[in-house]
Amino acid sequence: MTETRTALIIGGGIAGSVAAMALHRAGIEATVHEAYDTAADGIGGMLGLAPNGVRALSVVGADDAVRGIGEPVTSMIMQSWTGKRLAEFGGQGGAPVFHSVWRADLYRALYDEASRRGIEFVHGKRFQSAEETADGVRARFTDGSTASADILIGADGIRSTVRKIIDPSAPEPRYSGLLGFGGLTRTNLPSTNGSMHMVFGKRAFFAYQIEEDGRTGWFANLPRREPLTRAEAHAVGAEEWLRVLRDVFAEDRTPALEILRDVDPEQLVNVGAMEDLPKVPVWSRGRMVLVGDSAHATSPSSGQGASQAMESAVQLARCLRDLPVPQAFAVYEGLRRERVERVIASAERTNSDKAAGPVARVVRDLVLPVAMKLLAKPEKMAWQVDYAIDWDAPLATAR
Repeated sequence: MTETRTALIIGGGIAGSVAAMALHRAGIEATVHEAYDTAADGIGGMLGLAPNGVRALSVVGADDAVRGIGEPVTSMIMQSWTGKRLAEFGGQGGAPVFHSVWRADLYRALYDEASRRGIEFVHGKRFQSAEETADGVRARFTDGSTASADILIGADGIRSTVRKIIDPSAPEPRYSGLLGFGGLTRTNLPSTNGSMHMVFGKRAFFAYQIEEDGRTGWFANLPRREPLTRAEAHAVGAEEWLRVLRDVFAEDRTPALEILRDVDPEQLVNVGAMEDLPKVPVWSRGRMVLVGDSAHATSPSSGQGASQAMESAVQLARCLRDLPVPQAFAVYEGLRRERVERVIASAERTNSDKAAGPVARVVRDLVLPVAMKLLAKPEKMAWQVDYAIDWDAPLATAR
């Protein structure tokens, strides 16, 4: 039986909602404190929800809540800018490789499901600091209010304030060398029949999936030596960014330019600088712990960010169900660190291919066909997508 009865979760995004539901299943009452005054609808671009992420959601009975919000991707077709097919990754037994979803839709589905279960979300609470008390931890917010519980979980993202409270010397996010854009438009191009095409363009990376009715989801990763803040990226304006993207993909022998010509500037999703956290040395201190992007943010190129956050949220709750603090935090980190850092490193290698300069691009285009043939085997990706959590297995000792 758990010694932890209550938890404060700082951050009401994907990791925060899943953590709250997982804790609820473990018999721990969680309250989510979110900086936004209202639910964060409409924020974020396209992401991949991998089979291991859906499997983690199934542990807490939340998989059905998200099944209807994304498009199943039956295969990933890797191409060069010349249109040459480099490799195709298919799901085993016809199962989807992943589901393409919009972050805003995934957020809303998880938020609504957690709320339906009676989990409380307190909005307009921007976390400022925390202190341990004789029997728990007290959080203080910028409006002067406080809240207390047995533990505090930082699910407040890649620029986590909780991470800095736990470890003032914690690293800052690392720029990948890429800016991210995306959107949903409608084209007259033929359907990709459930496949997502991933194109290593001559000057940038482009991905797209076209449905039977012409709906087209796409995203682009644009190399840029110097990062832009989110505000700086948005100040450029959607029309100018679309002009830049159309110019960048003009020489590619792919549908990228035609798709971009159909994009309404108002529908452009501007992610700004793509970042990751290669290693966060300290995940917990006392009665405070990190989960999701606050502990292990991976670049969007991994296709695993949301899924890794879900896995960690479920494993953390499982540890707290069986073990006292801080042993639960130590076992949780032991279960998760090696895996998430391997995912981050894999995405970093992908980013290097996407951000290749003129000389590196020539080498990349020579090497990629061979590399892709080696990677396009189910067993090569099994370590990522076949991960499963045995909720019923008891945890007793640190690993």
